[in-house]
This record gives sequence, structure tokens and C-alpha cells, in this order.
Amino acid sequence: MQKFNFYYLSIFLWIFIVFSSFAQKGAFTADDAIRVKSLGNQTLSNDGKYLAGIIRDGSARFDTDHFRYQDPSYTNVYPGELVIINTDDASEIRPYEEKARVTSITWAPNNTEIAFLEEKSEKLHLMVFDIARKKLREITITGSPILADSDLTWTADSKSLIVHTRESGWMTRAMDLYNEATKGPIVVYDGSKPFLKWDDIRRINLLTEVHQVNVSNGKAVKLLSESEYNGLNVTEDGQHLIFTENFRLKTAYERNKGTEFQTAYLDLTQQDSAKIIYPRNEKRRDFTWTESKNKYAWVDSGYVYVQTLGEENARNLTKGKEYLDEENKKEVKFSIMAWSPQEGQLMLSSDKGYWLADAVGDNLEMIYELPEDKVETPNLDFINWSQDERYLFFSYSNKDKWERGFTRFDLETKQMENLLIDTNLYSNVQASKDGSKYILSFSDGDMPSNVMAADASFNSMKALTDLNPWISNKKLTRSELISYRDVDGKELKGILYYPVDYEEGKKYPLVCEVYETFFDNGFNSRMNLIANQGYFGLRPSVDLEIGYPGEAWVKGITSAINKLVDEGKVDNDKVGVHGVSYGGYATSLLITQTDRFAAAINISGKVNIISFLGDSPKIGTRNYSAAEVGQDRIGGSLWDEPLKYFETTAVLHADRIKTPHLILTGEGDWNVPGTNSRELYYAMRRLGKDVVWINYLKGGHGAGWASNESDYHDQWKRIFDFYEKQFAKEKKKENTDQ
Repeated sequence: MQKFNFYYLSIFLWIFIVFSSFAQKGAFTADDAIRVKSLGNQTLSNDGKYLAGIIRDGSARFDTDHFRYQDPSYTNVYPGELVIINTDDASEIRPYEEKARVTSITWAPNNTEIAFLEEKSEKLHLMVFDIARKKLREITITGSPILADSDLTWTADSKSLIVHTRESGWMTRAMDLYNEATKGPIVVYDGSKPFLKWDDIRRINLLTEVHQVNVSNGKAVKLLSESEYNGLNVTEDGQHLIFTENFRLKTAYERNKGTEFQTAYLDLTQQDSAKIIYPRNEKRRDFTWTESKNKYAWVDSGYVYVQTLGEENARNLTKGKEYLDEENKKEVKFSIMAWSPQEGQLMLSSDKGYWLADAVGDNLEMIYELPEDKVETPNLDFINWSQDERYLFFSYSNKDKWERGFTRFDLETKQMENLLIDTNLYSNVQASKDGSKYILSFSDGDMPSNVMAADASFNSMKALTDLNPWISNKKLTRSELISYRDVDGKELKGILYYPVDYEEGKKYPLVCEVYETFFDNGFNSRMNLIANQGYFGLRPSVDLEIGYPGEAWVKGITSAINKLVDEGKVDNDKVGVHGVSYGGYATSLLITQTDRFAAAINISGKVNIISFLGDSPKIGTRNYSAAEVGQDRIGGSLWDEPLKYFETTAVLHADRIKTPHLILTGEGDWNVPGTNSRELYYAMRRLGKDVVWINYLKGGHGAGWASNESDYHDQWKRIFDFYEKQFAKEKKKENTDQ
């Protein structure tokens, strides 16, 4: 009898502890949002034994000086904890006891050292850390050149680093140009000059020299004189440096104009001049290199070419070998996915499927045919080719539901095999050189990600990090993928976030966060803060159409809201909407078309697409291209399509707005200057509308969220207070009507 009672007592105590711990969970607050950590800049050693990365929390971006954007003397590397994780046992090595400002992490080919740049006193320093000896040292470079914030490249013998440096007179030239634009006292903008003033500043900021630095003694040898370089690679035999050089000619208003590109290689063993692979051309050519960097492939007009470094002639692997239409000889257009590990084959893709091309012979074979219905076909993204060249590994994502994971294709059986498919979220996948180990970020879709290690079967995973153990004691939202049809009948997806302590059958306020398309979930601090206010959160998708972008939000978002109201989840009169940047623009435009919302908040979003064309000088012609051919989707210039610009400018329709509007901006926002958003405040005030404008004088793009910690908290409080006030108004109105 005593044994029986003890058993049930144990069960009771266990239930009591579980429910007590749940009941004691605290609210997720703005302080908690700042505390959430993630591991970024993840870099895996070739042998897969070590993973280097930087742990940062939400405070890392605080106190950025947004006013010094494009300032040549300003280096702003975010602080974090540099960590090196042993992927076998999850043990950690910390080169620094405290946070450091570290960037450009790269592993030596010997797998025993990492190099990186550390910012101290607004200057970058070249650092090397020895894993075995746990020794951190700075490489003092002969001549003490100024280092540029760019990638580092090891030579094959792990004895030297290829680094970007500044020419001796660069800082003076760059600062003279910058100071003239910002301090004057007189600034001249001359349309006859080849560059816009801020394009010229950016052009100068991109200029570097390239040096080879011996890591044992700091001796530096200049390899390349001042120009704009990218795509640096060293061949496996250590003999050649491959690079792309950009020649900016003028400020251009058309995409892919105004710059010429050239690819070349330099013999590191001799003092010869560089040999040209691809001569200067306005058409950029992207090369896919083998692991040894001795062979390269590219696509031109849908054909695939291969060439060996140093050889004169290229081979066309696809011309005349495959036709979409045999009768009219319409050839398949290809893109390159990857070289095989032994460098004898290439995997290609087309609209029809995946192909295997022989890099030295004539064989071209379609190995996997894609279904004709591309809309329903899951996304497959290539990850790795097994060392024995039998398997191709892909990440997998269903387009209709949260079904994600990994598959592999067997080149012998020509079969696709699911390795791991479930509802979890996988990202940042890296593989060791031999393909025996995979490192990835993992989340169940609602919790913050941690880093995991897996073998090539993905049967089991081992946690390498536990970055936020405290968060299990916080009340968090749960997410759900919902489907709905917009006004035109097109099926769309959205992510619904439930209020904490949700009760079935009870109606809740709803806050929509708008932008473009949403599908994958993942931990979201903003939605957790909304859910902890007792609101539903919704990230709805819209179907944006070239020439008619303004219609998409009202067609899609209102349909999603109506669906939730009809299901009895949402209080029809307590619906709010906000967005950041393009989402802020969408918010202001949306409320000129409908009075569906009780409250609306524009965070760093433009309100006048016409004046915005010249409102962001520090980023050149971006606003013109965004409107004409980019995200704004107008589909033409102001002079070709004036009515479409008028239709998508919220301030011109301010008289239609009935929704209380909160506008949040940052004085230092170089992306969407607050002066643009200010126009709607003045218009609504003139019209007697309910509007408040908050301008954070130290804020950037994101307003108070992109400022300091005090402003971060202030912005959240204002957002919560605004929604609560407007929702309370609706409740009071509802009671009065009754």
C-alpha cells in the first residue's frame, strides 16, 4: 500500500512541477529581445573539425553612427564573442575573454589557424589565432599599410595571406572628397561630370591594393596596384592568384551599365604582368572554379564553356547536344550548379531538369527530370557532391507546407532519396571537404536557432551550441502557416503567430507586419513581443504586379484578415498594421485605400515615391532603379508612367486616410531619409487627420530600433501604447453603439 501511494505521489509531484514551471514563465520583453543570441559568420575548417563564428545579441548594432555612412575613416565592425567550436565534442575555444570587433574570418588550409581582421580605434588589424597553442597574435605588416574591410585569402601552404590595403595617399584623397560633400562650405553638383558626387565617393572607397603578407614575419609584397578588386583565389599549387577587376566609368541609370569587368591571373612565382582570362567588358562574366582553381566554367547565351587556366581555347559542352524542340532546333539553356570533386564533370540545370556534362568528353545527360508544374515542385538547393562522386546532396523545402530537410540523388540508380524531411527549419549548411560531416543551424520554427553537427546520412544530430537556455522560461508565440485567396483568387500564404496564453474560442486583436512574401517561420523577436501583448501577429504575403504595386496589399492583406475574422480568432474592429522600410511604404499606401485598420505604423518607409527619387544621395541612383525596374515595380520612369507614380504616392491621397497613423523615422537614415516620411505628417496634420511623427535623432534605418538602447525601448513602448490606445477606442466605440 505504501509503495502504491509513493508511486502516485511521485506522479503527482512530477505533474505539479511541470505545471508550476509553465505557470511561472515570464513575459518575453524588449529586454529579452536584445538578449537573444545567434552565431553568425560561421566558417568551417576544411577537415570539419572546427567551426569558427561570432556570437552576437541585439545590442551589437546599437550606437552605430549612421551619419558617417560612406565616411572613408569610419570602420564599424559589430562587437561579438569570437568562438571556435570543436565539432566532435562541442568544446569551445575563446581567443578573447570579452567581446571583440572581428570580421573576415578565414581558415588556413592546414586547419590549425584562423585569420581575421579586428577593429580597434577605428582601424583594422590583421590577426592570426593558432588553435593548438591557443595563441593569438597580431601580424605587424611591413610599411604599416591601412587595411581595408574585405575578405582574406590564404595561400595553399598556409604561410601567407592575400590582403586588401590602401595606397599611401588614399585616405587624404578619399577624405577630401567626403568632407567637400558633407562640410563644404560650398558643394557643387555638376551634371557634366561622369559620376554623381556620392557615387564618386563610393568609387574611391572601393579602391585597394593587394599585398601578400608572410604571417611569420609580416613581410609584405605588393601584388596588384590600386584598383577595385574582388573574387580573389589562389590555385591549389600556390602558383597563381586569380582576380576580377572592376572599372567604373560613370554613373549609369540603367542596370548593368557604367562599369566594365575583367578577370585575370598573376603568376606568384615570377614578376610577370597579369594574364587576361576575360578582357574588359560591360557584360559581367561569372566563373565557376574547380576546388583546385585550375579549371573554370561559365555560361554565355545559355551555353556552358570550360577552360583550363593557362590554355588558350575553351570547349562548349552543350551546343548542339540537346534541343527543346527537335524540329525547330531550339536548344536548351543551361546554368552551372557545381564541379565534381575530381573535376571531370559538371552538374548543370535547366527548366527541364538536372544534367551531367563531361568536362573532357562529349557526354551530356539529363539525370533528373523536374515536374512540369514548377509551382508545385519543392525547392531543391544543391549543397554538396560526395567525394566518391556517387551522391548529390540537396536541401529540400515544400512550397505548400512546412516540410523541410535534406535529400540526396544517387547517380548510379538515378533515384532521389529523402534523408531527413520534417517541419523543422534548417539553414547555414556547410560540409567538410570530404563530405563526412555537415554543420547547420536548426530551429523548430519558433525557438532561436542552435548549431548542430550531422553525418552525411542526417540520421542523428548533435547540438554544438545552446545559446539561449534562459528563453525556455519565457512565454513565446507559436507559429502556423495559413492559406488564403486574394481578391483575384490567387492562393497566398501567411505566417500566423498566436497570442501567448491563447484560449480557443476567444477573439483577439490582430497586428499585421507587411512587406512582400512570407513563407518560412523561424524565431521572430518582433512577433513574440506582439504575441506577449495579447495580440495575434500576422505576416501576410501579397502578389505584387509590375505597374500596379499599390493594389497588391489591399487585395491580399484584407483577404487574410477576413479569413481570420470568419474563423472567430480575430476581433474585426481591433486590427493594426505596420511595416519597416518597403513595409512602411506599403502601410502608408494601404491606408489611403481602405479604412479597414484601427491603427497603422510606418517605420522608415517612404510616402512620396516622386520626391524619393532624389532623396537618398548617399546610395546614388538606387531609388531611380528601384522605381523603374526594381522593388517598387512601377515598370517605367516618372516621365513614361507619371500616373503610376501618382497612384503609388501616399501623400497625394492623404485626404482619403481615416486610420490613425504613427510615423517613426531616424534622422541618420541614409536609406529612406526621414524628410520623406515627414511629408505625410505635414499633409495629414493640414487635413486634420490623426497623425504622430517621431524622429529619433540618433536613429538610422529602422528608426529607434536602429539607434541606442534607450531609443530601442522607447520605440517599442510607443508602438504598444499606440495600438492599445486605438484598440481601446474601437472598444469604447463598440460599447457606445450598443
